[in-house]
Amino acid sequence: MKIGVIGAGYVGLVTAACFAHMGNDVTCVDIDRGKIDNLNKGGVPIYEPGLESMIKDNYDDGRLKFSADMEEAVKKSLFIFIAVGTLPDENGCADLKHVFEVARGIGSYMEDYKIVVNKSTVPVGTAESVREIIGEKIEERGLSIEFDVISNPEFLKEGDAINDFMKPDRIVIGTDNVRTAELMKELYSPFTMDREKFIVMDIKSAEMTKYAANAMLATKISFINEMANICERTGADIAMVRQGIGADSRIGYSFIYPGVGYGGSCFPKDVRALIATAREFQYETKILKAIEEVNLKQRRIFAEKIIKHFEDKGGLNGKVAAVWGLAFKPNTDDVRESPALDTINILLAHGVKINAYDPEATEEAKKALGDNPDIRYFNNAYDVLAGSDFLALLTEWHLFRNPDFDRIKERLKNPVIFDGRNQYDPSEMKRKGFFYFCIGRGEKN
Repeated sequence: MKIGVIGAGYVGLVTAACFAHMGNDVTCVDIDRGKIDNLNKGGVPIYEPGLESMIKDNYDDGRLKFSADMEEAVKKSLFIFIAVGTLPDENGCADLKHVFEVARGIGSYMEDYKIVVNKSTVPVGTAESVREIIGEKIEERGLSIEFDVISNPEFLKEGDAINDFMKPDRIVIGTDNVRTAELMKELYSPFTMDREKFIVMDIKSAEMTKYAANAMLATKISFINEMANICERTGADIAMVRQGIGADSRIGYSFIYPGVGYGGSCFPKDVRALIATAREFQYETKILKAIEEVNLKQRRIFAEKIIKHFEDKGGLNGKVAAVWGLAFKPNTDDVRESPALDTINILLAHGVKINAYDPEATEEAKKALGDNPDIRYFNNAYDVLAGSDFLALLTEWHLFRNPDFDRIKERLKNPVIFDGRNQYDPSEMKRKGFFYFCIGRGEKN
């Protein structure tokens, strides 16, 4: 199969690399020539476990190419995946300008039958708009060329995207054309050998499925955080409650980990976009609004634990915080809407100086937080502790799960840990001599 992937961002690179890995001829296109030059020199602009080696192997074998020439990619490819960003505008709506620009390019360059695949997360009805734009461009050229536009939403978890693509739970295809569905099934057949994972539906339902999936996962996170806050006030233990409800097969254990809230490039954006879509159709989404409200509030609730602890100790002004974790989740360098950065900003506003460490996200955090003399970045988790008044764990990287607590206690000025990811057992932390604050489990101090 000859495939063109337009957009060398997170989704585009994973899509291109995985299709090439299965033997397809893939060209990944981006208008950012600097990014393309970097990729052709072996650089990868994002951190995703397994992606760099997969790109290198397939690039070296000639199955994966990177180019700024969209025309060439369109002309030689049967499948053209649109995988460009859809950042929210000021009203929370998905900004589709990049999607539509790609559609205009496809319509301007295509010479024979193409299957145009919307891989970007887009509102319901976008495929119709893309079809209209391509058709108008073809008509302007005085031609009549057959093409199909379908929806094929991605369900990739940052930090585990390669595994999600190679071993998908499901492959959703939105199309009203039986032939196109069969061609897509052939394209994805290497990923569906174990069992039937294809779900074919109408285009609008496929577009909605992506938003509904992310909104449901965000709901679970905000729900468990709400329960954790209630547990904290009543004396219940959210870890025990989670065990009790997760055993119910209707609920399960996934995505019910209490913490400082969700972040990243998907959940916040998609929840807001779905709220905006509902508003466009004169429907008020009370649950979706509450999901976002709880999520944003959770960051403040955690920061207030720190503020409250130091109220009778002279306040936070001038204190130094050792921060473990900057990315919004482990196994990524993505800091977009990271709860860690929001927490840091709250602490900075109270006069706290920050010593920060993250195994992958430091450079992205520097860009997001700007040049601030009150933030120092370190290359070692234990180096941030020296001279710090407390430790705040904000991203649950594996290397933080079982640290050397004696070393932590020795280096911190005070044996105080604020755990925003509930990584440690409160009773054990008390036994080790720490003042330990987590979420929904009470303080064993």
